Amino acid sequence: MVQFSESAPHTRQGKLIVLDRDGVINYDSEQFIKSPDEWRPIPGSLEAISRLNHAGFRVVVATNQSGLGRGLFDMATLIAIHEKMHKALSQVGGRIDALFYCPHTADSACECRKPKPGMLTEIGQRFGIDLTGVPCVGDSVRDLQCAAAVEAQPILVLSGKGEKTLREGNFPKDTVIFPDLAFVATALLAGD
Repeated sequence: MVQFSESAPHTRQGKLIVLDRDGVINYDSEQFIKSPDEWRPIPGSLEAISRLNHAGFRVVVATNQSGLGRGLFDMATLIAIHEKMHKALSQVGGRIDALFYCPHTADSACECRKPKPGMLTEIGQRFGIDLTGVPCVGDSVRDLQCAAAVEAQPILVLSGKGEKTLREGNFPKDTVIFPDLAFVATALLAGD
């Protein structure tokens, strides 16, 4: 499933970065983010997205949202959560160009639930881009495995579940590690 931002440019040029949502952009919860009130940005994350936008990056979110499939919230609530995120981003001059989500539970046989690469494959097709080397930022091993499956660059942030992911190891060997999304943006823009 995909939601395009109304302000999304319809160009096939430029750079692309793919972000997980919970634990990367906003605080995560073991009980899921089930309402707009529960969605709270991690300090510096919205500004990091804005900096990436202004440097020519298209920012795409790819997120597992099994709370939909579990009946913990409905589609209208997910849309309201994302509207809050879009509004908060616009207040700092940032935007999400497209938002891809998997609504399925862990026991489904879908191809879109990370660590399976279906969402990233669709992102590559929709944007007409080869994902080899494209930065993909996540806080869980499944985010990193998904990135590796399409030869994108897995980036682990230590926000969200990132500290636990780092301790447990077992992520792709070419994973790059940063404290949070703000540090990712700084590193990418320094190398630009």
